[in-house]
Amino acid sequence: MRVVIQRVCRASVSIGGVVKSAIGQGLMVLLGVGSDDSQEDIDWLVKKTLQLRIFNDDEGIMNRSVMDVGGDILVVSQFTLMASTKKGNRPSYIHAAPHEISIPLYNRFCVTMETALGKPVGTGEFGADMQVELINDGPVTICMDTKNKE
Repeated sequence: MRVVIQRVCRASVSIGGVVKSAIGQGLMVLLGVGSDDSQEDIDWLVKKTLQLRIFNDDEGIMNRSVMDVGGDILVVSQFTLMASTKKGNRPSYIHAAPHEISIPLYNRFCVTMETALGKPVGTGEFGADMQVELINDGPVTICMDTKNKE
């Protein structure tokens, strides 16, 4: 699994001009699911995401987590994060999981995140043409891949 995490002042995802989910201060999480991903990947990413100390403390130092600041989370599926650009100019998505694998894993990621966060998590709609809007705070953007844990 791969994620791009952005610290945001606010974020939303719309489908067909209708807002599906919106959050205030917190994290926008773009999630790419690979064909060999598992619950172990979900557990590691959720824990790591919730513990990232990327929010400012009283002295302006990034020393607080999304949990510490009571922030929100919006999770949007993003199969293009699994792109391979090694050959040619057209990205290959050979490493992206097919729908029958990625949809259940995306849903489990969201439920696991919601349970650990202790409140609802905003979501997009898997496979939909979504418009994502956000105000990146900082900007702060972190990329993580469960295949590169060390």
